[in-house]
Amino acid sequence: MKKIPWGPIRSSLVNNFSFGNIKEIVGYADIDMSKLAHLEQKSQGGASKSQLLSAIDLQVGRFSEERVSQVASICCEEMLIRKSDLESELERVLSRVGWKFQSNRLLPVDVFDISELKDIPEQAHEDLLKSATRLRDGDLSGSLSASCGAIDSVTLSIYSEFNLGNPHNASFQERINQSLKAIGAKDCLDNELQAINWPESDIKPFSHNFSGSLNQAAFIMQKLRSSMGDVHGSKPVITALVYDSIKWSSLILRILVTRKNV
Repeated sequence: MKKIPWGPIRSSLVNNFSFGNIKEIVGYADIDMSKLAHLEQKSQGGASKSQLLSAIDLQVGRFSEERVSQVASICCEEMLIRKSDLESELERVLSRVGWKFQSNRLLPVDVFDISELKDIPEQAHEDLLKSATRLRDGDLSGSLSASCGAIDSVTLSIYSEFNLGNPHNASFQERINQSLKAIGAKDCLDNELQAINWPESDIKPFSHNFSGSLNQAAFIMQKLRSSMGDVHGSKPVITALVYDSIKWSSLILRILVTRKNV
């Protein structure tokens, strides 16, 4: 897993907060403040912000990845509480090293691109973020369960909206297929291709194969969920397939937001 980006957060603390503020912010995180007690800012001979952060670095350097993640996330949250205008600055410095701070979570961009959320049904956001967070923290089976849960939340809503019956009587794959049919996803795709002047001879096979690929992705996720998905992290998993499951979830969810014009 990609190393938690403490460095950029540390630099933002130095550049934007006073000595006292930095102590206050890290105090909310999992930092042993007794080891910082001797560092005080005085008019003469006191400690500098650099010395304070170096002492914090010593602690952070001994933490596990999960503990560093907690410290970094809490610091980002407390920084934004005090200076909300720092959001763009944090986004800039974190994106350079492949990270984002979203909904009080630090997430690597290559696991899940936060910008995709705008194209995904809102009720799926929390589960997708949870999936990415668990993957970041090494909980692969929990990540897979959450990515499937994101789809569950949307298909359950569609079943209710279109009176498709009891969703719990249908398999994961069947719920996806019935939901796609109910919202007219195939017709919508056909209409969009016609609008950009695709010939019917191309639209029909493309649409058929695209629908088939979604059906296959639904089956694969269904099988992975039963064989590898486990919120307790006790089932053996294949890392690459878990990464793929998040991408498949994002693709299916973007299609599930479609609505046919009636």
